[in-house]
Amino acid sequence: MVSRPSHPTPRKSRKAFLFLLIIPFIVLLWPPFYNFTQPELFGFPFFYWFQLLWVIITAIITAVVYFVGA
Repeated sequence: MVSRPSHPTPRKSRKAFLFLLIIPFIVLLWPPFYNFTQPELFGFPFFYWFQLLWVIITAIITAVVYFVGA
């Protein structure tokens, strides 16, 4: 017979981290929020570098959610 751990894992607190995945979706869903050419970064208009920045931010958020174990 397999023994079960005496303390259950807190599933609800880990599920709360899943809501972090909604942040990039909401930010990038509405293009008028970031549809500007200024300020430029290394010659790239804001529209492009803002989206590329969110690729990195989304990867970090996804890693956090993964390692928390949600």
